[in-house]
Amino acid sequence: MSQPKKHLPKIILGIVLVIGAFYGYNKYKYVSTHEDTDNAQIEAYFVPVLPRIAGYVKNVHVNDYEEVKKGQVLVEIDVEEGKLVLDELEADLEQAKTDVENARANLISFEKSVQAQKSQVKIASQQKDKTQRDLKHYLELDKEKAITHQQFLENKDLAELSEIKLQGAEADLASNQSRKAILVAGLHRAESMIRVKNVIIAQQKLKLSYANILAPQNGKIGKKTVEPGQFIQISQPLMTLVDDSNYWVVANYKETQVGKLSVGGLVEMKIDAYPNEKMEGKIVSISEFTGAKTSLLPPDNSSGNFVKVSQRVPVKIEILNYDKVKHLLKAGLSLEVSASIK
Repeated sequence: MSQPKKHLPKIILGIVLVIGAFYGYNKYKYVSTHEDTDNAQIEAYFVPVLPRIAGYVKNVHVNDYEEVKKGQVLVEIDVEEGKLVLDELEADLEQAKTDVENARANLISFEKSVQAQKSQVKIASQQKDKTQRDLKHYLELDKEKAITHQQFLENKDLAELSEIKLQGAEADLASNQSRKAILVAGLHRAESMIRVKNVIIAQQKLKLSYANILAPQNGKIGKKTVEPGQFIQISQPLMTLVDDSNYWVVANYKETQVGKLSVGGLVEMKIDAYPNEKMEGKIVSISEFTGAKTSLLPPDNSSGNFVKVSQRVPVKIEILNYDKVKHLLKAGLSLEVSASIK
């Protein structure tokens, strides 16, 4: 066997060892500077579409998974009955305005009546003063026997009658003035009823404005659960709107890993659905509690049998090359995440 052929296996083995050592070193270097997890998914905001009034659905203008714009009409509710109620309320308001005008007219009529009675009191007072002066004059004449005693008595009767008339006029005036408070209160009540009815009408108009259920923001419709002819209640979920303008990643790292992570650390990610597409990210926050602690039935280690399980801590990651990978993002997709450690 020739000399070169004799050493060929050793040369190949040496090359394999060098390549293996190179890749092993790179793997060790990567593992020592990164923490990986495949327990991660893309998150987004989900906005529920809820009706603010009850009624029968007139039209549904969107389909499942359709893209919509903010303010776009999604669902129409039949409000013909509500419009009739509004017409009735507005007619009732007109009647209330008529009641106010009547109350004001009654108050004006009352003021004029009081003025007339005050004039009557003034006339009665003047008549009383005149008869009192005449009585004094006739008293002197009676003492001097210049008139008959009968004439004196007649004048005395006139003075007493004028006194009674003045008292009656003053009593009528006082009695009539006591009605003013009632009339003023009636006017205020009628004016208050107008304000109340205006508020009720405004509420009814506001309810009618809810007949068109609008998209609260841009996004894509999830699966809808509403169809024309269906009767819906207030706050009944009709569909979910996914905000496709803002996605982020939540990676659930083991508690033994999270201590090595820091806010601001860079992250590399790959979506399972698109393994050839790389995403870049940055840690923006690390949760103050584990995922299990916020579950419906959180574990209680003091309850008896205890099996230690490595807990997971949610880590929120911002997507840096967002515009480049936006067309790939869908809420709920799984990822592999590798974060640079301290």
